[in-house]
Amino acid sequence: MMERKRTDCPALPPGWKKEEVIRKSGLSAGKSDVYYYSPSGKKFRSKPQLSRYLGNTVDLGCFDFRTGKMMPGKLQKNKQRLRHDPLSLSKLFWERRLKGLRSSDVTGEVLRTMNLPKGLQSVGPDSSDDSLLSAIASALHMSSAPITGQTSVAAEKNPAIWLNTSQPLCKAFTVTDEHIREQELKVYQARRSLEEALMADGLARAAENTRELLEGKTA
Repeated sequence: MMERKRTDCPALPPGWKKEEVIRKSGLSAGKSDVYYYSPSGKKFRSKPQLSRYLGNTVDLGCFDFRTGKMMPGKLQKNKQRLRHDPLSLSKLFWERRLKGLRSSDVTGEVLRTMNLPKGLQSVGPDSSDDSLLSAIASALHMSSAPITGQTSVAAEKNPAIWLNTSQPLCKAFTVTDEHIREQELKVYQARRSLEEALMADGLARAAENTRELLEGKTA
């Protein structure tokens, strides 16, 4: 069973509602989930979704998704912590190390770069796909936290001030189940292609060995 509490959210434009769903039974009894509803009834499950929908109309940089309140003090505290965060410095180091690197095949020919999804858009002066890919790769490698991009709309206007250094330099995004299924299919297809190539190579080697063996017997 669940208890639902829906109230107005003064921190958002008029007509917005905040819903808290409290679980009453099971192992997660007492825990709650928070959702927001636009005046038209559209449901939002995360701050990045909310930020993309509202765009530049509301700055959600200090908006606390769970409480539904603006908390400037919390934003300032996070900015001070991130400014001296050694993990952020490590990520910057790896982004610099990865910049300009290219993968190549056994012949030395540079492989074609991957096409990033349209939903991934850079923020900041160096907005190339290569820089964005390096930033995301560094974030995935150095941190176990979810990668959401820059959730504050203000970061797009002035990244030097509002930048969240724990996230890559890109606009907020959400990975959906459909995206996951698409990537799983690509991985499956790549594995099948690799398996077929290895099998063909093995058969070719076996045929070559058989041919050499027959030639040796007839010689």
